[in-house]
Amino acid sequence: MSSEKPHYLGHRKRLRERFIKAGGEALPDYELLELLLALAKPRGDVKPLAKKLLKRFGGFAAVISAEPRELTEVEGVAEATAVALKTVQAAALRLAREEVMARPVIGSWERLIAYCRMAMAHSKTEQFRLLFLDRKNALIADELQQRGTVDHTPVYTREVVKRALDLGASAIIMVHNHPSGDPTPSKADILMTREVRDAAEKLGIVLHDHVIIGRGEHASFKALGLL
Repeated sequence: MSSEKPHYLGHRKRLRERFIKAGGEALPDYELLELLLALAKPRGDVKPLAKKLLKRFGGFAAVISAEPRELTEVEGVAEATAVALKTVQAAALRLAREEVMARPVIGSWERLIAYCRMAMAHSKTEQFRLLFLDRKNALIADELQQRGTVDHTPVYTREVVKRALDLGASAIIMVHNHPSGDPTPSKADILMTREVRDAAEKLGIVLHDHVIIGRGEHASFKALGLL
């Protein structure tokens, strides 16, 4: 029996060494994905699978943001592999969320947008997120309020305002995504936003902004003069 080790073992060792020495920035997307896949698939060459996933979903972020069902539809991706990839996404979101929680929004707006993009930009269905702020404009709660169909998320004004009152919030930022990738507000978006603003104002709650997350860009109602 041959004692020669499989070729991929040496490749993995070199990848690990480069990662330890220079960090993830030193690795292209497919090699970083290889390292992740190797944790769930300790045997076999995972480079072809890494490249297949990147081609199928379009990029590293899109791979780890894909639904588990979509991942397991790719030949070579078992449940354990999908869980490994989704764990990376969950960890990244938690880190990004901790960067913005309990901090004044004014000083961390870019981080807040980066977190929302990470959480929502690759979703294939609309999501509606509420960010609740205290009197110092620090984020005290981040809640995913609704998940909709491909292009519609129902928003109930009374529920939004009631939740703000329950939390003792002084202000709200609404965030939702457009799965089409185009963050341009629709007429329905504008109408709904004004309804929430008017209802909140009557109870002393400020609607600071409504942000629409697209694919690679976002739109702010405040910046557009819609609030």
